[in-house]
Amino acid sequence: MELGAGQFAQSLPRLRELVLGCDFLALDMEFTGLHSIFLQGKQPSLFDSPAEWYQKARRSVQQFTVNQLGLSIFSNENSNKYVAHSYNFFLFPTTFGVMDSEFSFQASTIQFLTHYGFDYNKFLKDGIPYMNEVQEKKLQHYLLAGNWKIRSTLNKDRVKKVIDDVTRWVPSAEEGGSMLLHDLSGFQLFEVQLILRQALPNVWTEVFEGQKVIVKKVSPRHRWHLENSSYDCCRKELILLSAQGFTNLFQTLVEAKKPVVGHNMLMDLLHLHDKFYKPLPESYEEFKRNIHSLFPVLIDTKNITKSIWKEFQFPRASNLLEVYEILCSDLNSTNPTGPVIAHASDCSKYADKKSPHEAAYDAFLCGSVLLKIAHLLLGRVPCDTLETGPSFSQYLTILAKYLNQVNLIRAGVSEINFTGTDIPSRRPPLLIASVRGWPGVDEEQIYLELKVLCKFDVRRLTKNQFLLLSNKFKDVRLVLRDYKAHANLRISLYRPWRHSPQVNCLLQTCGIVAMWSLLAFVFGGSSWGSKISCKNSVLLAESPCCFMDMAGLSC
Repeated sequence: MELGAGQFAQSLPRLRELVLGCDFLALDMEFTGLHSIFLQGKQPSLFDSPAEWYQKARRSVQQFTVNQLGLSIFSNENSNKYVAHSYNFFLFPTTFGVMDSEFSFQASTIQFLTHYGFDYNKFLKDGIPYMNEVQEKKLQHYLLAGNWKIRSTLNKDRVKKVIDDVTRWVPSAEEGGSMLLHDLSGFQLFEVQLILRQALPNVWTEVFEGQKVIVKKVSPRHRWHLENSSYDCCRKELILLSAQGFTNLFQTLVEAKKPVVGHNMLMDLLHLHDKFYKPLPESYEEFKRNIHSLFPVLIDTKNITKSIWKEFQFPRASNLLEVYEILCSDLNSTNPTGPVIAHASDCSKYADKKSPHEAAYDAFLCGSVLLKIAHLLLGRVPCDTLETGPSFSQYLTILAKYLNQVNLIRAGVSEINFTGTDIPSRRPPLLIASVRGWPGVDEEQIYLELKVLCKFDVRRLTKNQFLLLSNKFKDVRLVLRDYKAHANLRISLYRPWRHSPQVNCLLQTCGIVAMWSLLAFVFGGSSWGSKISCKNSVLLAESPCCFMDMAGLSC
């Protein structure tokens, strides 16, 4: 089911009921961009520690926004049946009064989503507003000040016409008379009323049939009673509630503390924090603590499938839809009594239709993949309830080692642990590329040279040496074979004792100290040797490399 700004408020009570009563939630998000190409040297790299990766991703998250969020709410109706309520929410940042936002679009992302049928008109025209806690406090201050201003040029033109019409009508109108304002939507409904009430002390306004406003001419006494009425639709708390929009549902997700499932969900978590909770903190560890506090149980199906796929001898899958289809196919013969997953009657869009890269559909796939994999793993453990249908708590137990472990793409570790220290992962060995007869070579040229065969991340070590990292062992074997005796580019395994400038500096320093000590022993006798030894100690303390300079060496 698709929900925009026009339907969200009336759907919110039902959504809250579903979230609070479900077994788990699956989500997926689409963005206006992923990683900015304008942040030079800030692209994610296999050389990055998790904290370094976070700092790069943080800058991109601040630059782009969420245009669609998919939520699939799974409830266990009986022993072996789960019902999914799947919703697509089009989102657009709150623009009201002093509230405004800036964000970027990435051409490749627009092209990709358009190819899969994303409707940018719904995003721009009917996106549900949202804000984080910092923006909420700013709006609260604005509402308390009561000085209404309009930033939007579109709204200014509309409101100016309305004020002109009402101002001409008021002098000739009788007390109790009214006029109707048509074709107002979104925050225009609030802005028009607030500005009219501020400008004209003898009028009162009310919303009529959703997108219309009735303007009434009233006495000062009558207006005072209306202003203090609990039925006033322009009360500050109601305006704030409307401006929060989707953030109201986000707060329900946090309150529910249900397991949250995603696929490659780290960017989703970054945007959830930044757009609906608080701006992303500088500290990577603080980000981890905040997310764990908001969502105590996270399950990344990418991380699980990566771990168990070869174990079950399934064919290779390159995306979430392929994973789902394999688990649903005859290849999955080990899972004859798997859970039955049905779409709710009012959310049946995906019952007979595939919609890859539509957020709600991908969220449904995430939740379904989780249930099927958990059932597979549970089938390997003696369990009396497997035939009748295990409980979701049993599924969580069998998945215990994967909980709160979120997949990390292109970094020094393969997953982030939201409940403790990140665990080092098994990666292909570090390589070193030594260049000969290639003046002025840089990291990009090395990357492009190797790109013909495979993809490596490149980092300069010295003038003519570059470090290489890949996340595929077969790529490492390939370049070691093809570049072992290359004329200009020799690639070999990196050995710290042989290739590290720091280790080489230390070894050369130790060698020179040993040479001076030997000379002192052979030629100087005890007195001269003591002076030499003392001089060596002073020089080493001042500069470990000064002896190499004296000997014509460089570290």
